[in-house]
Amino acid sequence: MSQEVETRLRGPEGFNLARKAIDQMERHGIWPTAVNFELWVNYLADPDGALGQEITRLLEIGDAFTDSVSEGLAALYLPKAKLNDQIRDTGDQLSRELASVSAAINAAKQSSEAYGLTLATASQSLTAEAGIASLEATVKTLAGATQRVQAENKSLERRLSESSSEVARLREHLEQVRRDATTDGLTNLANRKAFDDELERACQEADATGHSLTLALIDIDHFKGFNDTWGHQTGDQVIRYVASVIGRLGATPRLAARYGGEEFAIIFPGEDHHAAFATLEEIRQEIASRVLKRRSTNEDLGKITVSAGFAERRVGETGHSVMERADSALYASKHGGRNLVSMADPIANAA
Repeated sequence: MSQEVETRLRGPEGFNLARKAIDQMERHGIWPTAVNFELWVNYLADPDGALGQEITRLLEIGDAFTDSVSEGLAALYLPKAKLNDQIRDTGDQLSRELASVSAAINAAKQSSEAYGLTLATASQSLTAEAGIASLEATVKTLAGATQRVQAENKSLERRLSESSSEVARLREHLEQVRRDATTDGLTNLANRKAFDDELERACQEADATGHSLTLALIDIDHFKGFNDTWGHQTGDQVIRYVASVIGRLGATPRLAARYGGEEFAIIFPGEDHHAAFATLEEIRQEIASRVLKRRSTNEDLGKITVSAGFAERRVGETGHSVMERADSALYASKHGGRNLVSMADPIANAA
């Protein structure tokens, strides 16, 4: 499922989109399997996209949505299926490359063994009693064998050099696939999966080292009303702008992520609530200080504000628990009038 569709499913319109997908599948006699549901949610979310156009075409010509048809559509149009194909294809290429190198090494090994045997035979022939003709033949044999081994070694060196370059290319491709799988497509921040994985890892590291760990949640104020007024495209521009500020001020070693919809999260490894508060205040103030304009028409969109809540992790506390406390702090900021930063336990307005 695309990141944008997944984000919409996590927002206020998610239930309507899901119900509409089920209704449409029932109307067309399509079984509500996981693959079909994902296809139809993407189709209804973006009917003019490549997947939407293909499903519309299939419906118009009356083709049945069999399992094979659904799997084919998923392989072509769904990001996760494409990702799996990329990983599999790269793995296959790497396997073929390693097999080719192994064959080249085996050939060189056999050539070296044959050369050793030639040397041993020549050593036996080089006796005091050997005649000139015999010595000449032996030298000629050694020269030929030496040339063959040199050629094999050069070929192996060339093949290993080529293989090294190819393996480096494949490694970079896999790294890019990994980055794509953990990056939010709209904002280029880490996505929800990357955030969940990093939070678990950060909690384990904090327990092992005894260092602090603080978690923050940030939400764009009144975003639904803004989206309803200006439309999703303009709403996406606002999300990208807020993400750019969060990504810049919440940079490494912190992890800034788009948690869902208009909500973001930042992990502060090794930092306590003082450092987190200072950063969140900087983010809040910078966003509130700007007057945004609609890119297509240059219309004044007014100011955008964000609310934030954060919690410093307790020793041994799970990531889920600290998330709940940060969420409670975020709720306190919303309930307190928005455009605020609040800290959990005790909930204290900090702005």
